[in-house]
Amino acid sequence: MNDLVRQHTALGDTDLEWLHMLVSEWQLLSDLSFADLVLWVPTLDGTRYVSVAQMRPNTGPTSYQDDMVGHLVPRGRRPLLDAALDEGRIVREGDPEWREEVPVRVESIPVRREGRVLGVIARNTNLLTVRTPSRLELTYLQSASDLAQMIAAGAFPFPGQQVDMDASPRVGDGLIRLDADGVVTYASPNALSAYHRLGLASDLVGQHLGTATAELATPSRGPVDEALVKLASGWAPRETEVEGSGGVIQLRAIPLKPKGTRIGSLVLCRDVTELRRRERELITKDATIREIHHRVKNNLQTVAALLRLQARRMDSDQGREALNEAVRRVGSIAIVHETLSQNLDERVEFDEIADRVIAMVAEISPGKVDCRRLGRFGILDAEVATPLSMVLTEILQNALEHAFAPGDRGTVEVAAARSGTRRDDSRLLITVVDDGRGLPEGFDPKRAGNLGLQIVRTLVEGELGGTFDMVVAGEDGGTKVVLDIPVSPQK
Repeated sequence: MNDLVRQHTALGDTDLEWLHMLVSEWQLLSDLSFADLVLWVPTLDGTRYVSVAQMRPNTGPTSYQDDMVGHLVPRGRRPLLDAALDEGRIVREGDPEWREEVPVRVESIPVRREGRVLGVIARNTNLLTVRTPSRLELTYLQSASDLAQMIAAGAFPFPGQQVDMDASPRVGDGLIRLDADGVVTYASPNALSAYHRLGLASDLVGQHLGTATAELATPSRGPVDEALVKLASGWAPRETEVEGSGGVIQLRAIPLKPKGTRIGSLVLCRDVTELRRRERELITKDATIREIHHRVKNNLQTVAALLRLQARRMDSDQGREALNEAVRRVGSIAIVHETLSQNLDERVEFDEIADRVIAMVAEISPGKVDCRRLGRFGILDAEVATPLSMVLTEILQNALEHAFAPGDRGTVEVAAARSGTRRDDSRLLITVVDDGRGLPEGFDPKRAGNLGLQIVRTLVEGELGGTFDMVVAGEDGGTKVVLDIPVSPQK
């Protein structure tokens, strides 16, 4: 719609915003009218109309099989559009049109904003299935007529009350018509069922909807009850949810002021009991998962503390160092679970985890070797983050223990980069480079018997499905570890 309006018409940004508000709401008018709606806007030179939006009803058959958006028609070809635009009134004159052997009643509704007519809505009703209207259909049509008059007067949509139609109640979910005092004059079967689910034991017709709703709602403090009474009485365009002993319903109030004076209201309602129950189950499930991660983290920290205590009691330096390595391995897993315990999904921002792992391992040689991270790991799934944290721990541990002699100073850099398209960052390339003594003569990382390297090979190749290699960093020595790991696409 933006492109069509800017290309063909003289409307400004505020006018376009008004049309967007109208189009976000006009499914309501279409369903109440049992009719297709097409929004026509005059072109810049005033000789033609361009159709910028279209809506089909959920409550009846369509009048247009084809998409009308983008069509241009000259002035004079559709007299009802001309009359509505020039005279600023709703035009219903004329005989039905025949389209593909289907009779269609055509009406034109001017779209007004601040006294100016911006365009015209063509309302097209398929008459092929017309029958004697029921009370429900008569209420729909009367409500549609009131809304059409409000559009023609510039009183609908309501400024500042943008509605998400995907989440709001629709006409078919349940409709209640109120008089000017807030008393129910009609309630559709679905609306009545929703209120019965809420706990109503009688009919709605004749009751003051605000008072009845407040009585059915779960008890709360006075001001809330008073606000609920006003909202359910339709005094202002608002949405709310009401929870009673038997369920939850969603309400949307629409004041009706076809001639500038409030004559009543429409209240759309939907039973969202099952939806809210599932949401609560998901919230409970998420909370349970986070609590599990939190407890796993606590248990791992307890294990690490026991290993650390055992290491202090060891007489053998080799045994003490082995236990300290185990402490760091357990600690890297605990960091992942701690991060997962703070998230709503099983995905983590790995940069924070990498920084904490680097800081933890750097304690091996405090003040001697500078460890730093370059680039971003990004967001990773938990099944990638956990083994990757252990791999990073082992590689850094190996670099700090074997690349530098006691008392040496040096640098270890961890660099990460995503590869792949913008929509699918499918691989993660990690390099760990140190400026230490380098690799021994004839060293083969794929055959080395070091436990840490065995863990790295097993996790990278077996669990992560990636590749691992260790090479000489450059002419001056040093070691470069390269990891290439497939990861899930970022969302």
